[in-house]
Amino acid sequence: MKSITNIGILSILMMSLISCGNDNTITDYRGKVKFETISVSSKLAGRVSKIYVEEGQTVKKGDTLAYIDIPEVNAKMMQAEGAITSAQGQLNMANKGATAEQLNQIDGQIDASRAQLNFAQESYNRMQAMYKDSLISLQQFDEVKMKLEIAKAQVSSLAAKRKEVSSSARVEQIDQAKGQLDRAVGAKEEVLSAENEKYLIAPASMTIETISLQEGELLTPGYALFNGYEKGSMYFRFTVPESKVYDFEVGKKITLVNPYTKQETSGEISTIKQLANYADITSTAPLYNLSESIYELKVVPISNEANQSYFLNATILIKQ
Repeated sequence: MKSITNIGILSILMMSLISCGNDNTITDYRGKVKFETISVSSKLAGRVSKIYVEEGQTVKKGDTLAYIDIPEVNAKMMQAEGAITSAQGQLNMANKGATAEQLNQIDGQIDASRAQLNFAQESYNRMQAMYKDSLISLQQFDEVKMKLEIAKAQVSSLAAKRKEVSSSARVEQIDQAKGQLDRAVGAKEEVLSAENEKYLIAPASMTIETISLQEGELLTPGYALFNGYEKGSMYFRFTVPESKVYDFEVGKKITLVNPYTKQETSGEISTIKQLANYADITSTAPLYNLSESIYELKVVPISNEANQSYFLNATILIKQ
């Protein structure tokens, strides 16, 4: 039994020695392939009616990704159309003034008031002659004179009203009607913008990485339904300790190696920045002291990598 145990221990030790002697050790400059991420969400709440793409699918800019059912849009469109019709009618009425029926009514009132004026004038003429002959008192003559003045004032008032309604409304009323119409048109434009939100469109050529909801589920405003990355935005991300960062500088050309295909790619360091202590570290092993600051190298490819395949978060090495 002891011999079997000893054999097992020796086997483990031999495997450890073999692994320690392997030349393929972890390098300090081991990074990851990254792409600029893209999230597609909706401005309005709705139910996911149809999804036209799948995870892992590559789409072009302008492709339709999903259709969102938003019933409130139809109701708001009807309200906006009604508001425009009402506001347009108010503006037309303000520009044209009174209708023909209203003008006919005022003309009838003017004719009646003129008939009263003629009667009052004739009564005044008779009473004036009688007053001169001392047949009536001064009070009776003043009463007839007052009725004549009232009749004249009524005719003048109706004539002024006829002139006012036959022309357009006041400038202030027309401006108010125009403002209501502009407001209604703006409300319709807002609804049309919401109508476009029914279709989620790819903002750029991208690869769909995740789809957060399924058909029939409710999509809330701002929630990312699709997450993906743009193929043309590939870069390489490395994290190096403070003791090694001085080996690099912005603009420096370096050679990158795919550890599995052994293919090489030329790159250029675009940025060097310090990472916070809680930031994501791309190194696969802590090959630095815990007291050291950690920096990120962003390397962009400058060679033609058409014959190479890169995947998100794939491992990449800096050739030393």
